[in-house]
Amino acid sequence: TLILKAIVELYAKTAEPVGSQALADQFEASSATIRAGMAELERAGFIMQPHISAGRVPTDKGYRAYVNALEPETDERTNRAIAKRVNSAGESDQTIKTAVEILASITHNLGLAMISNKLYLSGIASLFQQPEFSGGAKAYEVARLLDSLEEWLAEAAPNDPISVYIGRENPIGRASGATLIISRFESPYSDRSYIGVLGPTRQNYGPVISLVGYTGRLLQEALV
Repeated sequence: TLILKAIVELYAKTAEPVGSQALADQFEASSATIRAGMAELERAGFIMQPHISAGRVPTDKGYRAYVNALEPETDERTNRAIAKRVNSAGESDQTIKTAVEILASITHNLGLAMISNKLYLSGIASLFQQPEFSGGAKAYEVARLLDSLEEWLAEAAPNDPISVYIGRENPIGRASGATLIISRFESPYSDRSYIGVLGPTRQNYGPVISLVGYTGRLLQEALV
């Protein structure tokens, strides 16, 4: 619904639970109408209240519904800037590193790639600066996921051009509250090459998914 979409997008921007008044102002509707819509979403398991007197945040189920309904996005200006940097990076190894660094820089997530069983990472510090991962159990679960990432990608081998694993959909670090967005592409070094990002479930999914997919296609062309 439009209310779920608004909650996902507001929460991505603010990292604060979304209250009915903020949505009422956005939709120019009464708070009572918004509260009724939010109650319906909560009963269906798409949103939850993290603590008493708080607004609502999306659940993994809510994020999945949101992602499944997304339309493709394209930012030609950003894509041209990325292509310029990647295509001028030089040797293949540096080209891959540059692509991973760009993803980390733009998304503020962890950028990653795995090609021929070699793992590239950039942005670990940024990842653990996210409010969700600044300490405690979730930070530990994210660290577990990172420790096993190479093994998991080698075994899971996502087949779709873009795969999005949200929260508990991750087979490793299920309790981390992390999202893994991975693009599979072909390269001369491996028939299962991947590039993507790891970050909180609180994502600006449309642009990030588009960016990961574009970067994967760009690397496929650059590494020929």
